[in-house]
Amino acid sequence: MPMIDAGGCLLNVSVEGRDGGPTLMLSNSLGTTMAMWEPQMKALTQVFRVIRYDRRGHGRSGVPAGPYSMERFGRDVLAILDDLNIAKTHWCGLSMGGMVGQWLGANAPERFGKLILSNTSCYYPDPTNWLNRIKAVKEGGIAAVADAVIAAWLTADFREREPQITQNLKAMLLASPAAGYIACCEALSTLDQRALLPKIKNPTLVIAGRHDTSTPIAAGELIRSHIPGASLTILDAAHISNVEQPHAFTDAVIGFLTQK
Repeated sequence: MPMIDAGGCLLNVSVEGRDGGPTLMLSNSLGTTMAMWEPQMKALTQVFRVIRYDRRGHGRSGVPAGPYSMERFGRDVLAILDDLNIAKTHWCGLSMGGMVGQWLGANAPERFGKLILSNTSCYYPDPTNWLNRIKAVKEGGIAAVADAVIAAWLTADFREREPQITQNLKAMLLASPAAGYIACCEALSTLDQRALLPKIKNPTLVIAGRHDTSTPIAAGELIRSHIPGASLTILDAAHISNVEQPHAFTDAVIGFLTQK
C-alpha cells in the first residue's frame, strides 16, 4: 500500500481491483479505517479500480496537529488522485466521507464522475454533542465514548445477531488515535456546507438509514433536495449502513454507478 504525502501528512492508500476499469474512491466514517469497506470489496473490485485510504488522524495515516477542516480533507483526496495520476473517479463516502464528498463535488467537480453520499449530513445546527464528545475523549480516551458510538452505528438487532462484526467495528474504533479523532470532531463541530450543495452538478445518490440517529433520513433528504437532480435511497440500517446491510448497499452503489 502506498503512503502518499498530502500537505506534509502521509496518507495510507490502497488501490485494488480491475485494471483499466472505471475508478471508484471510497471514504469512510469518523473512527474507522479503510477496512470498514471490506463487505463491499469483493463485488466492487470486479467492476472498478477501487481506491481506499485512511483519513488523516486515522489508521496508518499520519496524525498531524489540528485543526482539521473539510477543505483540508478534500485537498488530501485531490493529492491522492494527483499522486496516482488519476484524472477522474467516482466517489462513495459514508458519514464523514459523505461530507468530504460534498466539498469535492462543489470545489473540484471535474475530478469526479458520480457521487454517492451515504449516511451523512451537511450541517449541525448545534455543536454541543461534538463538544461533549471531544471533552469525553480528552478525559477518558475513545473508550469513554465507544459504547455510545457503536449503539449509533448499528441497530440493537444487528448487534445481537452479529456480535463478531460488532466487536470488530468496536476494536477499529478503539484503535483510532485519540488526537486524530478529536481533531476530526473539532471539524465536525462547525460543519455547515448547505451553501455548497446547489453547486454540485455531478449525478448524485444520497443513501440514508431508516434507523440512523446520527444522520437521520431528514439530513439525507435535506442534501438530496438541494443538489440538482439527486436521488435518495433508504436502507433498513442504522449509521454504518454498508456493514449492516452489505448486499443492499453494494447493489445500490453498483446499480447507480453503472447505469447509463
